[in-house]
Amino acid sequence: MDLALLRTFVAVHRAGSFTRAATLLGLSQPAVTSQIRTLERQLGRPLFHRRARGVTPTAVGDELAHKAAPHLDALLRITEAERENAGALRTLRVAGPPEFLCLRVLPALAPLVGEGHTLRTSLQAGAEEALDGLASGHYDLVVTTARPRGGLFTAATLCDEEHVLVAAPYWAALVDPDRLRDKGPSALDGIPLVEVHETLPLVIRYWAAVFDTRPDTRPAAATVVVPDLRAVLECVRAGAGIAVLPRYLCRSALDSGRIVALLEPPVPPLRTWFLVVRTGSLALAHLARAHDRLLRAAAHW
Repeated sequence: MDLALLRTFVAVHRAGSFTRAATLLGLSQPAVTSQIRTLERQLGRPLFHRRARGVTPTAVGDELAHKAAPHLDALLRITEAERENAGALRTLRVAGPPEFLCLRVLPALAPLVGEGHTLRTSLQAGAEEALDGLASGHYDLVVTTARPRGGLFTAATLCDEEHVLVAAPYWAALVDPDRLRDKGPSALDGIPLVEVHETLPLVIRYWAAVFDTRPDTRPAAATVVVPDLRAVLECVRAGAGIAVLPRYLCRSALDSGRIVALLEPPVPPLRTWFLVVRTGSLALAHLARAHDRLLRAAAHW
C-alpha cells in the first residue's frame, strides 16, 4: 500500500475535512480527494462518510487510522531526527493571548533559541482564531482556555489560573469587606469596572463563582475597556476602577500595596489553560521539546 496514500488518509481522518487536510499537506483539495478515492478502491470499502461540513470516518476508516497512524508518526520521528542531526534550524510558531504569551510562555521557551530554534508568536486573544490557525498549519502550538474537541487536536492541561478582584487603595478604602461578603456586588455600586471587553467576560466568571449572580453587562457598566490585561492592571493602579485579574499578573502590585484584593473567597475562581497541538505533530522533535518544556515550566506557575 502506498505510504503517501496512507499519509493523506490519516491527515483527513484527523482533520475531519478534505480541505483542511489539503492545507496541512500542501496539496490541492482535488489531489486529496483523488488519493482517498484511490485508497478506497484499493480496499474495496468506503473510508469516510461525506457530510455537508467535512467528513466522518466509517468503521473501516477508524480501524485503519488506529492501525496506521502510530507507524506513520514513528516514520516522521525518524525523518525529523535525521534533519536535527543535520543541524537544520526549526521555527516554532506559537499563538495565544498576549499577556499569557509574554509573561508565561515566551520566558519558558526562550532557551530553545540557543538550541537551534527560532520563535514566532501570534498574539491571538480569541481561542477560535488561534485554533483555526493551528488547524490550518499556521501555528504549531496554541495556549488557550478553551479545550478543543475532535480528533484534529491534542490538548494537555497546562495550569490553573486564580482570579482576584482588585482595586487601587482609594477604592478599596470605600469597600466594606464584610458587606461585600454578605451583600455581594451591591457593595460595589458606584465603583467603575475595568475590563478587556464590554461584555465583561472576567467579571461575569467571577460574579458567578463567588456571588452566584451576574453583573450588569450593558456597555455602560464598564467605564474602561482595554483589550489587554496588562493595560487593565495599569488602569486599576491609576484608580480607574475595580477589575478581575489573574493573580500571576498582579502579584507584584498586590505585594507592593499598589493595588488591593477586595475579597479572598475560600474557594477562589480558577481558569484552566490548555496547551494544544495538532494530533500527531509531537512526532516532530523540536515541537515535542517545546511542548515538554512548557509543561515542566507550568508546574511552577
